[in-house]
Amino acid sequence: MTRVTPTVGGDGVGAGGSLEARVDPLPRRAGVGRRAVLFVVLGVALVVVSLVAAGTGQLAIAPDEVLGSILHRIGVTIWPLPSHPNGDSALWTIRFPRVAMAVLVGAALAASGMIMQAIFGNPLAEPGVVGVSSGAALGAAATIVLGLNFLGDWTIAFAAFVTGLLATLLVYAVSRANGKTEVVTLVLTGIAVNAFAGAGLALFMFLADTQSREAIVFWQLGSLNGSRWQDVLVVLPVVVVGIAVALVLSRRFDLLSLGEKAARHLGVNVEALRIVSIVLVALLVGGAVAFVGIIAFVGLVIPHLMRMIIGPAHLPLLIASTLGGAVLLVAADLVARTAIPMADLPIGLLTSLIGGPFFFWLLRRTRKKAGGWG
Repeated sequence: MTRVTPTVGGDGVGAGGSLEARVDPLPRRAGVGRRAVLFVVLGVALVVVSLVAAGTGQLAIAPDEVLGSILHRIGVTIWPLPSHPNGDSALWTIRFPRVAMAVLVGAALAASGMIMQAIFGNPLAEPGVVGVSSGAALGAAATIVLGLNFLGDWTIAFAAFVTGLLATLLVYAVSRANGKTEVVTLVLTGIAVNAFAGAGLALFMFLADTQSREAIVFWQLGSLNGSRWQDVLVVLPVVVVGIAVALVLSRRFDLLSLGEKAARHLGVNVEALRIVSIVLVALLVGGAVAFVGIIAFVGLVIPHLMRMIIGPAHLPLLIASTLGGAVLLVAADLVARTAIPMADLPIGLLTSLIGGPFFFWLLRRTRKKAGGWG
């Protein structure tokens, strides 16, 4: 609760003094404390679930041995190495690249979802609105069906990234008029581009042979299977730079949440902010889905859930969303690998099973609050 305390003015005379409103810092401190607790919980959860995920599989490795393997690589020998002769090799060639990719992709998708919700001012916004996912799927399908191989193993990833970025730029260019981009027009243009990309994807599915059709379907559902360090090193700079830019823009997102007119009066170039944000989302999502396929609902569920816990301030919200997205995807990949023995479920299937019911609940909640953030 805010406390206003009258104080004597500078002349020291009560009758001629002024009243100074002193705001009680306790509510602000409570909010900072809640954020700190959330960051610590998410950080610990990420470490724990990563160690468990790395040690779980056909070759079981205890979490302390997983930690020992990591410490040995940096010269610390206080923890034991994996007891199995192939344990250390399995961790560094198969398990750790997969966990690292899950962390990066989850962080990228959640951060891009937060950016979309910030620039649209709507908790139902998510990265697929601007066409990046459908564009990436179309590029990947075309590469698979046409048998293109101009970059070797990275051909599909490169094509998916480029077509996802081009689809986003197309949505933005078509929706821009008179030097401005209306949010409603951009969303409707995104729907049209998504529909066109869906038709193209259906055409490639029709033209594909059985093997290519299965590859397209598997890519659409998303999977971290086969992640390599080479792939991680490509995605890493994209995600790090993208999240760093989002951190710099977080203050402007706060001002934009006051309304476009208020933000302009406070010195924010709203149109430039939208351009940079949309390109940023395209880079983050394009880099994320290029190697693992389409993974739905992470960008919708995590930012909104974090906002419910710590409020709408975008700097802590971005940090929490990044950590939360990483935790969710590592955990979902762990379930995908272990839910059915000797099988690897598509991770996009699991995130959709989580995100679908959450989306219905969010719709009902938003309607009750008449479109508020909640």
